[in-house]
Amino acid sequence: MAEKNLENCDHECSNCSSSCTDRDPKSLIEKLHEGSNVKRVIGVVSGKGGVGKSLVTSLSAVLAQRSGYKTAIMDADITGPSIPKMFGIKENAVGDEKGIYPCTTHTGLKVMSLNLLTENETDPVVWRGPILAGTVKQFWTDVIWGDIDFMFVDMPPGTGDVPLTVFQSLPVDGIIIVASPQELVGMIVEKALNMATMMDIPILGLVENMSYIKCPNCDTEIKLFGESHIDKVAEEKGLEVLGVIPIEPTLALLCDTGSIEAFSGDWLNKVKDLLKEMEKTEGKL
Repeated sequence: MAEKNLENCDHECSNCSSSCTDRDPKSLIEKLHEGSNVKRVIGVVSGKGGVGKSLVTSLSAVLAQRSGYKTAIMDADITGPSIPKMFGIKENAVGDEKGIYPCTTHTGLKVMSLNLLTENETDPVVWRGPILAGTVKQFWTDVIWGDIDFMFVDMPPGTGDVPLTVFQSLPVDGIIIVASPQELVGMIVEKALNMATMMDIPILGLVENMSYIKCPNCDTEIKLFGESHIDKVAEEKGLEVLGVIPIEPTLALLCDTGSIEAFSGDWLNKVKDLLKEMEKTEGKL
């Protein structure tokens, strides 16, 4: 790209294709809907699919809501949205000339997902990257969220268009990286970590899912996917382990029946401590 002539610069970087040393990265942030006031945004990411990112997003949001915070979930996994099902939301989101209104769960959590806008929850989303990214932007610019203390963004796996759009277009205060115990966990975490570092997004911590299952007869922990590597990876990267979640049949049943808000467990109690710390520092760690 050509360097922009500064004499003709109007400082509107969001619509500029020039490579400019004076470009402000914050200029790419999309404007939040005027009917919304979102104080802090936390992204939940993973380097690969199937590790429980949506579960961690949901549990974290429920804990935030239980702690008295006004909480929301933006389901940015456009092609594989699962948040509405986990919360038992069956109605569609509605809108008017002012914008789109998110759905509200039983405990008052606000949720926006593409599944809340389609006629059937099983309708496939056969869209290319730019359209997917544009939809995520609209979840920020066109949805009337109201007053929100913490918004959790459930992102699709990997480092493609949508995660990049979230990092560039939303004022993300930090991310939680979700991983599984397999040998590749180091590489997977490193990819997500490197992307966040490139985008200047703080890493809030790591969560390991599917860490073990307890024998119902003797209470022995069985490591189905091998020994955990989360502590080693966290130490090497200078990160905090925010939680270790077992394979819990009761938890799976709550997800399948749309009753995730009824879960009990202390696996992510450190997330509650993190939220309190972010509140004290106005989201900047």
